[in-house]
Amino acid sequence: MLRRFLRGPSPRGGWIARYCRFPLVVLLLAAMAEVWLHRRHWAVRQPEHELDEPFYRTCQEPAVDAPREKAAFVMLARNKELFKALKTVESIEKHFNQWFHYPIVFLNDEPWSDDFISSMNATVSGGARFEIIPKDKWLFPEWMDTADAKQSIAQQGHAGILYAGMETYHHMCRFYSGNFYTLPALQEYDWYWRIEPDVDFYCSITYDPFVEMAKHNKVYGFTIALPEEPRTCPSLFREMADYKEQNGFRTTELWKAMVVPSWVPWPFRSLMAMFRLRDKNGDAWNKCHYWSNFEIANLAFFRGKEYQGLFEHLDRSGGFYYERWGDAAVHALALGMLVDSERVHHFEDLGYRHDWFYQCPANAPGGQLPDSKLLGDYKWSPEREGGLGCRCECDGAKTRNYATYCLNRLKQPNTTKRIGFFGWLYSWFW
Repeated sequence: MLRRFLRGPSPRGGWIARYCRFPLVVLLLAAMAEVWLHRRHWAVRQPEHELDEPFYRTCQEPAVDAPREKAAFVMLARNKELFKALKTVESIEKHFNQWFHYPIVFLNDEPWSDDFISSMNATVSGGARFEIIPKDKWLFPEWMDTADAKQSIAQQGHAGILYAGMETYHHMCRFYSGNFYTLPALQEYDWYWRIEPDVDFYCSITYDPFVEMAKHNKVYGFTIALPEEPRTCPSLFREMADYKEQNGFRTTELWKAMVVPSWVPWPFRSLMAMFRLRDKNGDAWNKCHYWSNFEIANLAFFRGKEYQGLFEHLDRSGGFYYERWGDAAVHALALGMLVDSERVHHFEDLGYRHDWFYQCPANAPGGQLPDSKLLGDYKWSPEREGGLGCRCECDGAKTRNYATYCLNRLKQPNTTKRIGFFGWLYSWFW
């Protein structure tokens, strides 16, 4: 039928073929070339050498007398979470803080119980502080219609959007996205290490991550990267991308790693902007972000004019309440917008679990310092070829239990390693 259409009804034949076939072919080839060039523009540059190597690949003798950074652990918890919080603190004390003695700042939007305070004071080797979050840092902003926001939260809950029916969860996401960094209780610190109740650390951390982050000019460190639940933040990427363009921020390689360029040719590509998780040009966010329940970060960056300006813009849009924008997604997109990829560090040598997701590096061959008096004598998992963990108690035969697409994607700007099509396909599921 198509052949007959191209030949046309005339017995003398093919007026459409005669006059239109060549322009159609040219137009098709031009569209294909435009799409190829567009996608090439978004291709992540392959660096000449590795830009984010592990700080160490074996156990180190802890430098107990070395200078420390102005840093602290931070945990947001409630009194009822005492035993879960205690589990986390005991784990980080055993695997790190018994040698380095950093303080832990506990945050709560309600007064602390005597049991929580006494238990933590007896456990934290670097001292514990118990702070109550000021109401203006935690609750709805003054300019917001609170009744309208609460109605939206209830509707999100009825729709079954993850955690979106919980008002306190919205407060927490907004708090960790911006107000957290301006807390008076943190002003004396340059770095923070975020920890959560009910977390396990599996490996000994025998060097000081704060010192190493400062030495290597890093601003953010993570362990796990995952895709965001798209219904929680349908307009977040568009809001961020518009802000990026309005303020003239350059497109970093890390931002490129978060974008899936459209296959639709210009000028039809902009029609894709009608769909969620896309910018005004129709290109999509791949939803990848750093899982922020573990993060070691530079407070100066998050307190800075660029980041706080971005947060204030997002806050004014109302998306923390009218949608359920997560702090993890906000942090990741902000980093992609504002910093070069080599300033983000993957702590692939740290064993970590939160909820059912975990990272478990294999132990480094010949690097476990079995005779170290400081590290003590206890059982750890077998060493494995290519391992870089230090006395990890988990089985490094299975290094993680989550799909690696986002981890590979966000690390791509920093590594010379590239995986083929089937490798990417496999990474979506494992």
